[in-house]
Amino acid sequence: MKSESGERKRNATDSLAERSLFSRESGMPSGAASKSYGTVSADRQKEMTGLEFVRGLVDGTLPLNTIAETLGYDITEAESGRVVITAEPNDTHLNPAGTVHGGFSATLLDSCMGLAILSTLEKGVGQTTLEFKISLVRPITTHTGPITAEGVVLSRGRRVGTAEGRITDSKGRVLVHGTTTCLIFER
Repeated sequence: MKSESGERKRNATDSLAERSLFSRESGMPSGAASKSYGTVSADRQKEMTGLEFVRGLVDGTLPLNTIAETLGYDITEAESGRVVITAEPNDTHLNPAGTVHGGFSATLLDSCMGLAILSTLEKGVGQTTLEFKISLVRPITTHTGPITAEGVVLSRGRRVGTAEGRITDSKGRVLVHGTTTCLIFER
């Protein structure tokens, strides 16, 4: 029994390693243009407005964060107060029940809502999530197909910003929605 379980773990690990290697070699999760992954230095971030920063993530002149590589999502649109992220759920996103783990949706919404707030900020100003809430209203499975997470700013003050987000499928059905509150600070 132990060897069978160990074999399943090795196969799952080998499969994940192959997907990770493929992703690193291609430079982008499946279905997205070639981009890089990493972080942007604090000094470089200070030189850009929030919108310049987010647009750099969209056009590939700045690296996406490494969680985007791990989860296979891309930041595809940015305008002041609005950011769109796309992904396609697959078997690496599943929970033990066989549906996509809620943490995947939470990450997509936290990212698009936070970046939407960031897109409204001036040079030398940053943001971080204080809290967020999501409601999972429809199951997401490997058969759902491409999904879109859109974050839109509701209110932005000097110290606090709020945004809402929703994840929809290709038919426009809402799968998950949420809200966030972010702290705004000088870098």
